Amino acid sequence: MQITVRYFAAHRDITGTASECIDVADGATLGQIWDALEARYPALSPYRGRVLLACNERFGDAATPVTAGDTVAFIPPVSGGSDTPLFWVTSEPLVAAPLEAAVAAPDMGAIVTFAGTVRDHFGERATARLEYEAYVEMAVPVLADIASEAQAAFAIGRVAIHHRIGVLELGEKAVIVVVAAAHRGPALAATGWIMDRIKEIAPIWKKEHWADGAQDWIGNEKQR
Repeated sequence: MQITVRYFAAHRDITGTASECIDVADGATLGQIWDALEARYPALSPYRGRVLLACNERFGDAATPVTAGDTVAFIPPVSGGSDTPLFWVTSEPLVAAPLEAAVAAPDMGAIVTFAGTVRDHFGERATARLEYEAYVEMAVPVLADIASEAQAAFAIGRVAIHHRIGVLELGEKAVIVVVAAAHRGPALAATGWIMDRIKEIAPIWKKEHWADGAQDWIGNEKQR
């Protein structure tokens, strides 16, 4: 049977492609598919046991079966050598310092951090709080894709993106983007570009809880 495999970050560099169709045995599992890919691309071997396994944009494990036409992804470590994932969607409060440490490198002379916080108004209306919802299993690889796009377009190093979900009170951080680069110019430019791209394609939605008690989902085109 034939399936599609998507590659991100270092795996994309190793395979030389963002995706490919491959033939696997009927009833193959994600673990068996990884074995086949490792045999095809030996440079993937250091990532054994360190990847997140996904099928059709849902996380699985080595025993997860795959059927014809499925799309699988083996998401590489996104920690930049630390225990902090570079790309994450969480209901926990966001903290920038671990992300800054994760993207840092000796040849990177600039680290730009953007934090989007909950403000007290939207247009002419007063905001009481915000609520974010996400298709988490899809959002995490999309954030990784956005980082890869930025790395291809700007002279930057590692990128970290964390986004909150759930109900956020005024002043809480909704998103943090951290970009490392040799010089500040590309890092600054990439940070704004990444935020625009998140609003364009990330499966994350925002609901305004107005001070008057009303609620509205706000489309991404209105969030700029």
